[in-house]
Amino acid sequence: MTEAFTEPGDIEAFGRLQERLGDIYRDVFPNPLMPRTVLIVPSLSLDPEVLARIDGVRHYEERMLCLLLLLRMPETRVIYVTSGPIDEATIDYYLHLLEGVPHRHARERLTLLNCQDMSDRALTAKILERPRLMKRIGDAIGDKSASHMVCYTVSEIERRLALELDLPIYGCDPKLLPHGSKSGGRKIFREAGVLMPDGFEDLESEKDIIDSLVELKRRDPQLRRAVVKYNEGFSGEGNATFDFEGCPETGLEAWIAAHLPQMDFGAHDLDWDIYRGKFAEMGGIVEAFVDGENKRSPSAQFRIDPAGHVEAISTHDQVLGGLTDQEFLGALFPADEAYRLEVQAEGMKAAKALASKGVLGRFAVDFISVPEETGWKHYAIEINLRKGGTTHPFIMLQYLTDGIYDSATGLFNTPQGEQRCYYATDNLASDGYRGLLPEDLIDIAVRNGIHFHGATQTGVVFHLIGALSEFGKLGAVCVGRSRQDAEELYRAMVAILDRECAHR
Repeated sequence: MTEAFTEPGDIEAFGRLQERLGDIYRDVFPNPLMPRTVLIVPSLSLDPEVLARIDGVRHYEERMLCLLLLLRMPETRVIYVTSGPIDEATIDYYLHLLEGVPHRHARERLTLLNCQDMSDRALTAKILERPRLMKRIGDAIGDKSASHMVCYTVSEIERRLALELDLPIYGCDPKLLPHGSKSGGRKIFREAGVLMPDGFEDLESEKDIIDSLVELKRRDPQLRRAVVKYNEGFSGEGNATFDFEGCPETGLEAWIAAHLPQMDFGAHDLDWDIYRGKFAEMGGIVEAFVDGENKRSPSAQFRIDPAGHVEAISTHDQVLGGLTDQEFLGALFPADEAYRLEVQAEGMKAAKALASKGVLGRFAVDFISVPEETGWKHYAIEINLRKGGTTHPFIMLQYLTDGIYDSATGLFNTPQGEQRCYYATDNLASDGYRGLLPEDLIDIAVRNGIHFHGATQTGVVFHLIGALSEFGKLGAVCVGRSRQDAEELYRAMVAILDRECAHR
């Protein structure tokens, strides 16, 4: 099978198929007792060279296991497809989080399928190459009039899969994905009147980068740094920081050209030659680096439903690190009360602009925020038209507690009116954790009393468990009654893992 996944008529056919989602949303979604099937395809259909720089990236397909909690609805069936098999102990772990649902009842409604292929290619491409697997998926779906697909991102590959299976996707039409690129995001911000860093989009070459850096410095002689970004980079992996320190007043263009190879690259094992080639392939932007003491990186999440309604669903303070402090490491929910509603309001402007263009599903708007004498100033920097690092932790919190996000306060409350917060990470890693099996991790959590308790609705839920033994890496959502509680629980969890692994 070739790598061309778009056939003549696909765009129009997909548009017609997606119309069915409106009926499902109206007739099936509101009633938890209505029979339905949800096909989950957690394919990271993104640039493979960028993905390859993330340790254990193939196990990121496990991040959407939080959607197994859909099985709390007694007539719902879930089909979960992955590249390789998921350890049964991990599946058992998630099913035991289903409050009030017998394990066997949930397990009988869950179909796990895999490609037996852990290569670097996108999961969806692997599925399309396996007609017998496609048939098993189709047979498991049953009544397609009440069924839909959920994906990590919706590219042309997922569109082709949807058409082959005759199943709509609750997600953004791939023809709209350019709005979520770095260049597209800047255009949306400009259209919506949202403040963003000074910069340039739709760049294609090394010369474009040089010209943009020259113009930024000329506009602001005090500018210390600028950021170069791939259009389709994520988690900071496509970002590079340019430092203007020592630049001359004359001959600026030649000086910048000579210093591009010395940029600080956000990814490991990346140099200017590799970066330049990928930039020419993807295109990208250049924008001013936002400086400031006590700088924060909040993010606001939204959902546009099939009826076109825009809903604010959460805010987070992102935890960044890595070589240039631009790599996504985790998130604290909710964002700081000093600005969470401001960030939500600014993000809503962009969300409404996206809704007017037909965007569907969950997405995030990221900011850089700096304090000033008159309050916080928020610069929009990115739109993620896909499920990201802040998506699965919030879904987990919702399903575990049956709570509701109050957009008027920016807080999440349980049915009993109690506040819940969390600290979440996808990047808890240590060489000392290598060799831990899923059952070892679960045993450590239970014996030390940090596993999630349904009665108190606090505790730790792990994910990315499959990456633990080989890569010493896992994710966690630490749920507490306050942001401080959540952070303290995270630190306690790390201390417990470190102690347990030091003595094994």
